[in-house]
Amino acid sequence: RRWDYNAAQQVDHFIAISSEIKERIQRYYQRDSVIIYPPVETARFTPVPKNEVEDYYLIVSRLIPYKRIDLAIQAANELGLPLKIGGKGRDMERLQAMAGPTVEFLGYVPDDELPQLMARCKAFLFPGLEDFGITPVQAQAAGRPVIAFGGGGALDTVIPGVTGEHFHELTAESLIEVLRQFDADKYDTDTIQRHAQKFDVEVFRHRLATYVEQAYDAFKRGRTFSWQDPVGEAI
Repeated sequence: RRWDYNAAQQVDHFIAISSEIKERIQRYYQRDSVIIYPPVETARFTPVPKNEVEDYYLIVSRLIPYKRIDLAIQAANELGLPLKIGGKGRDMERLQAMAGPTVEFLGYVPDDELPQLMARCKAFLFPGLEDFGITPVQAQAAGRPVIAFGGGGALDTVIPGVTGEHFHELTAESLIEVLRQFDADKYDTDTIQRHAQKFDVEVFRHRLATYVEQAYDAFKRGRTFSWQDPVGEAI
């Protein structure tokens, strides 16, 4: 741990992928950082008309324990909600054994089928704790609200009451409480989609290129580097 801390002090500039990571860098290394979100190909995803949205909840993920898909299955079992789970992984057998009749396992979802699957879901579920998380942004690019655990990257990517909701404990009971009150019709599709576009590939490229240019310019001039975000958001 001491070696890691000392090595981190040799770093010129830190870039964090979310507010959670920015806070960790400060906590463990006592160093400041800027946030540049990872790139998401939002243009691949477009909303469908409201009358084409179906009644199922959706998860697309590797099926491994830390993704906490078990919480969503327990919630679907308890409430009798239709839940589709896309993806494969070593946790599949355990998850299938606990799944009730309203839970469907899709297996691997081809890239060309993912946009429509997301655009037609009632809501996308993201029950695990991730440093960022690409799939919630993809679902929002398709205009669908996201119900996510309120930690990690979801604190940046999902806005409660606007683009989805957070549940605040990693328990099925906490998720069930949010699902009981969830009304998909209260969320505006265009607002959700616009929010997702903040994480687009082109935004990432522009931010990263500008960051590198500004850092190098400050180095050449012997000045203290202070990033001016070209997107204009306080990061």
